[in-house]
Amino acid sequence: MSRHFTSVWTREPRRPAGAAPGRSREEIVRAAVELLDAEGLDGLSMRKLGAKLMSGATSLYWYVATKDELLELAYDEVWGEIKVPDPDEAHWREVASVLAHSLRQAMLRHPWTADLIGRLPALGPHAIEVSDRMRRTFRLAGFSGWDIDFAGATLTAFIFGMTTPEIAWNTSMGDDFDPDEARAMLRRVAAQHPDLLEAADTAHYEDPRLVRAMAFDFGLVSVLDGLERRLTGHQGHQAARRPDDPIAPDPRPAGRPDRP
Repeated sequence: MSRHFTSVWTREPRRPAGAAPGRSREEIVRAAVELLDAEGLDGLSMRKLGAKLMSGATSLYWYVATKDELLELAYDEVWGEIKVPDPDEAHWREVASVLAHSLRQAMLRHPWTADLIGRLPALGPHAIEVSDRMRRTFRLAGFSGWDIDFAGATLTAFIFGMTTPEIAWNTSMGDDFDPDEARAMLRRVAAQHPDLLEAADTAHYEDPRLVRAMAFDFGLVSVLDGLERRLTGHQGHQAARRPDDPIAPDPRPAGRPDRP
């Protein structure tokens, strides 16, 4: 039996007829984000949120039906912080680069979001706006068919894949990281691996946050270079075809990869 899908964004907002005057859903969501930033997902409860707002937990249910609905609202609030230039006014690489860095910074400011990726649907108005601009960016760049979505998935997979471990590192190590101890440990475990030993003598351990930012830049440029190569390769292939060349019909939908 398929699981029933529900989302706070698929129904009309609750009408808080019996709620305390002066309260708003926006105020509750902002307070939830503050609580999540301070204590993480495990620290969020209706009771704690009610105490923060100086109201009872029961009164909050006039605005949101469940804790998951509250998380959806808070999650979309973070998506609202992400900057995406207008794809009609900027080059696609600039749009993708600004989006990538902005999304990474938003996740670092709100580390609890890393645990919601793939768990909660990103269907709020802010998330939808980001997704729409990203899709339009790759369409205007020259991608077509499924490749538009594959290009976007490649970019977001890189961002999430680089930022999630960074959040885990920051959460577990914080400012207690000792670079000398890290070097000594690497020398012990990599004694038979000279390439790794060479890395132990670099300055990588002095400021891991800076190194992670540099690695993100390196990877992002590499991803965009790869996407651009696919574009130029496809356009070059089209340009090399003579106007009178017969075109064999392609049974696949546009942009769909070959299947075995």
